[in-house]
Amino acid sequence: MKTMREFDVKGADGRSIRGDVAEGAERQVLFITGFLSRRWGGKSKALAQWCMERGWGFCCYDVRGFGESEGTFTDYSLSDWLDDARVVLSMLKQGPPVTIVGNSLGGWIAWLMAREFDRIDRLILIAPAFNMMGIRARDIPDQRRRDWIRLGSMPWDDDPLHKDWPLSWKWVEESEALWNTNFDRLRPVRTSIMHGLEDTAIAPEGSRRFVEQLRMRVPSFPVELQLVSGDHRLSGPEHIELLRRLLVE
Repeated sequence: MKTMREFDVKGADGRSIRGDVAEGAERQVLFITGFLSRRWGGKSKALAQWCMERGWGFCCYDVRGFGESEGTFTDYSLSDWLDDARVVLSMLKQGPPVTIVGNSLGGWIAWLMAREFDRIDRLILIAPAFNMMGIRARDIPDQRRRDWIRLGSMPWDDDPLHKDWPLSWKWVEESEALWNTNFDRLRPVRTSIMHGLEDTAIAPEGSRRFVEQLRMRVPSFPVELQLVSGDHRLSGPEHIELLRRLLVE
């Protein structure tokens, strides 16, 4: 793998999507972060190191409105984050096959991108947040949901992690609409899912249902689900080692 370099590509609104990329042979690994996560953390650093050891390419980025990318968080929604992934994948259009490692909401974005880009031939989804906002909107108290619709934008709960990041109701509408087409245009991309049994942020039952519905439609689809001890972060040494095995096997 060549030396990591920073990149700056433009989203549809002209705002910068910033990230890091290194070219390599045989395989290009793209890491897509989760909700309210910056591109460099324990998993992405480990992935970059493994790719360097094997001479593979590696890439990670911050979505517009967060991290080092330009824009204001409240100006963007799920469709914009999908567009950001498309822009980065288009930047990587020349080169070897692509493996996407998607974390939480990034896992669902990875799945949706695999329907569109033929060069993607491997997915590793870590606690994927399928229809994250649609499920959350159904689970919150009725009054909070009505307030969310009435106000148009608000945090989904009062947790310190979320209270300063209001979301528009558009997030919910787009999430539900995308979920309704989630199994359209299926490509047989080899897919591995790892999900923590003690995950209270994104319930592992969502990954179970996803695999069941996928196999009902295409029994031969190359998907595997590994339910492991752990919470949503899956950041322990044993989880990082499982991620490494899934990547290099």
